[in-house]
Amino acid sequence: MVMEILAWLAAALVFVSFFMRTIVPLRTFAVASNIVFIGYGLQGIYEDILPKVLPILVLHAALLPLNVVRLREITRTTRSIRSIQETGFPYDFLLPFMASIARQAGADLFCKGDHAKEVYVLKSGTVYLKELGKSLGPGTLFGEVAVFSEDAVRVATAHCQTDCELFSITGEKVLELFYQDRNFSFKIARLLAGYATERQGLGPA
Repeated sequence: MVMEILAWLAAALVFVSFFMRTIVPLRTFAVASNIVFIGYGLQGIYEDILPKVLPILVLHAALLPLNVVRLREITRTTRSIRSIQETGFPYDFLLPFMASIARQAGADLFCKGDHAKEVYVLKSGTVYLKELGKSLGPGTLFGEVAVFSEDAVRVATAHCQTDCELFSITGEKVLELFYQDRNFSFKIARLLAGYATERQGLGPA
């Protein structure tokens, strides 16, 4: 009876996880289902049917630490990047897909004419866009304009004036999310529209 309850509960958790639209809830439900499946496998020892449930026990015993590690990475990244601004971070929708990187003062993140491979968010330090004569501070998202341009080529060199900590997301992932997620594409469209308005000197709408 206990095994049957555990089996149905684990199946329900897996089923619900398929409806999760973001990575944190998905990983959370994955961890929960791993724990229940492990309990199911351990109950098999008590009921003397371990050989039948051993593959399930081994599989979820291996998946549990993986899901826990991934969930902790995402949570740690979220806490770090939200600490950039006390008022909150405006690009939360990118957090689950970002990787943390660091660059020393004097390094170029990318140069004018380079193929646009990544989009960045500056956590700490100062980045100077040479051709645009513009300095970027913590909390700034940059590099996405080139990703969406026709030839995907950088129009300016991004130079680290100080030691910098950044978060990056690949251009391929940005484009993938843009076409798959309507909410994401709307937010990106708002960002690009904001840049266009700024360049025309019209100010915020």
